[in-house]
Amino acid sequence: MQGFDNRLSRRDWLKCAAGLLLGGTMLPSHAAPALLQRRIPKTGEEIPAVGLGTWQAFDVAGNARELAQARETLKAFVELGGRVVDSSPMYGSSESVTGQLAAELRVRSKLFVATKVWTTGKQAGIRQMEDSMKKLRVERLDLIQVHNLVDAPTQLATLREWKKAGRVRYVGVTHYSAGAHEDLERFIRPGDIDFVQVNYSLAEPEAGHRLLRAAAESRTAVIVNRPFAEGAMFDRVKGKPLPAWAIEISVASWAQLFLKWILAHPAVTCAIPGTRNPKHVADNLGAASGPLPDEAMREMMLDYFNSL
Repeated sequence: MQGFDNRLSRRDWLKCAAGLLLGGTMLPSHAAPALLQRRIPKTGEEIPAVGLGTWQAFDVAGNARELAQARETLKAFVELGGRVVDSSPMYGSSESVTGQLAAELRVRSKLFVATKVWTTGKQAGIRQMEDSMKKLRVERLDLIQVHNLVDAPTQLATLREWKKAGRVRYVGVTHYSAGAHEDLERFIRPGDIDFVQVNYSLAEPEAGHRLLRAAAESRTAVIVNRPFAEGAMFDRVKGKPLPAWAIEISVASWAQLFLKWILAHPAVTCAIPGTRNPKHVADNLGAASGPLPDEAMREMMLDYFNSL
């Protein structure tokens, strides 16, 4: 488990992050936060364990104020060490906005960009993926996933061809519902899928029953969506102080507590909380530092959350 670079204390890093957000101050290169990295099992490539989801948050084309917020969020995300950005053609203008902002900020080379295909039929899938590449302003994508397993056999066949041709680096499958976990497991068990994206949180822990074990056994990287159950988890703890034991895992917010529970599972590669708030993105990335709960503490955390 990794923490911050020992040249920079957690308190000092938070001060630097606050300065970045409030005044545009860059973190000095020698003091960059050492975010927890996780390896992609199939290749050994490392990516930060906390990424950025764009559903709703980056669907802001045409709204100058919200577009500016998204720009500052992506800027802070990259400057604080973030890399993985996840989008989808079903997320409205999110792909276009991500591509535009990455180009304006000149950060494309620093990002691990993931999107999805969400349609039926081979040619429709090809058209949609090519459209996504144009919107994201890339000639090759890091990851394309079959969204909600829609026409998965057809789209995966194309993705395997694209991977061989070098148009995409990794292929994956996704879903947002526990009811689809059995289907996800069936697709990843053969071992030729690079990523599975799945809902997993203290509020929706079902993936921990079988699917995450299947991912580990098939050497499939795991991206966690809905880490806050679309915000419902914050409603549950609204007005409540953090428990005293949170200090044992260097937790400074409920978001960090929720994320650290997820990241402590060894099969999890990256969690992708969505936000358009630069302060929230800094807080989320703070979960990828310091100690993580052991299994006994994870069980206690689940019991505690269920008691709220």
